Amino acid sequence: MTESFFQSRNPYSDQFIESFPALAPNDADAALARADAAQRAWKTTSLADRVSAIAAVADALGARLDELARTLALETGKPITQGRAEVTKCIALCRYYADIAVDRLAPSPLDIPAVNAVIRYEPIGVVLGVMPWNYPIWQTLRFAVPSLLVGNGVILKPAPNVVRTSIGIEEVLKQAGLPDQVFQTLLLTESHTLDRIRDDPRIAAVTVTGSDRAGQAIAGAAGSALKKSVLELGGSDAFVVLDDADVDAAARAATASRTQNTGQSCIAAKRFIIHRQVAGDFLDRMEESMSAIRAGDPLADSTELGPLARGDVRDRLQAQVDASVDAGAHRRLGGRLPEGAGFGYLPTILTDVDPASPAWCEETFGPVAAVRVVADADEALALANASRYGLGASLWTADPERAAALVPRFEAGMVAVNDMVRSDPRIPFGGVKHSGYGRELGDWGLSEFANIKTVQTPS
Repeated sequence: MTESFFQSRNPYSDQFIESFPALAPNDADAALARADAAQRAWKTTSLADRVSAIAAVADALGARLDELARTLALETGKPITQGRAEVTKCIALCRYYADIAVDRLAPSPLDIPAVNAVIRYEPIGVVLGVMPWNYPIWQTLRFAVPSLLVGNGVILKPAPNVVRTSIGIEEVLKQAGLPDQVFQTLLLTESHTLDRIRDDPRIAAVTVTGSDRAGQAIAGAAGSALKKSVLELGGSDAFVVLDDADVDAAARAATASRTQNTGQSCIAAKRFIIHRQVAGDFLDRMEESMSAIRAGDPLADSTELGPLARGDVRDRLQAQVDASVDAGAHRRLGGRLPEGAGFGYLPTILTDVDPASPAWCEETFGPVAAVRVVADADEALALANASRYGLGASLWTADPERAAALVPRFEAGMVAVNDMVRSDPRIPFGGVKHSGYGRELGDWGLSEFANIKTVQTPS
């Protein structure tokens, strides 16, 4: 992949699929001019009409569900059943926002004595989304749908290996009846993207889902131009199992969290912190469930674990595993490259992982579980928080009062009690520390890219 071409390869076979030229600067300028004009017209459309358009997006996604899931499988290696689930979740997202938007975005009076004030939610312009490849439809629509409902325009800068999927998103929105150019997929290079964020007044704000390195670069460019940014960055989520936990349920959830989308998820549990009284039982059950995962062709309905999305992703993961083993970790399961074509990587459990080693202190994007055993809840919380990331955390205990006391001590944007961390259209999503700032989804996602205007008149 070069800066001048975006390229898709099948991760299961490592076969070339297609390539796309990056957008030339002059073409990008013309596209942004069209986006700016389209947004100015779109913001004058009634909220009811914008809601109808988003409701139609849900229907259009349903009509193309199998096609989009197949494209995801071919471009990213996502098992086709999980691709269908991603599209289905996007349908729920569109319907949720279509249901609440009129009520939530209507002008609302403030209930303050002796003050006559109304809050209005108005668009700010064109929002640029720099989006990743691991959930390219979900992560795009979860920022684009609320932005469009407010009256903003949207530019999507996709990851280089999911262009066909991203083009499909634009086609779905047009099929649903959104005006041309209100949502555009632009194949911008990284350097061109940063220049546009910093220098082009037609881009009002930017959101990025990706690594903390990418977030720092994009937030820096946006900050230099005083433009709003929302960052949903990496995670190294802790999965804490205490001595009174339901070990069987915890092991099943641990396996699901660590292997969903072949472990390529920011909210996947990555660091497993287990109380010593249940550690042996937990590891036995987790090894059993991870060993039973069916790996194979992502186009087959029976496949539960596809390949990693790219060769460089697999190479980095293996380097993290090898360096962690060199630092003292033990391979309890997997941890070595499988034979055959493509970028497969089988489920892996590393025990006795040094907290300074890559498998613990870096984000691992693949089905690798790093495990440490602790003596008590205080040690578990200290270890969970000893990370530059703060996206999500999972806590397992049978005692509700104990959970209530421990949850506030987690340095994370989300905590799941006796469950794995998940995203839901109705619930705010986001992190702290190097996992970013701002919130997507729920009511909070509707207002991130809105001008919350106060209108005050004499009382």
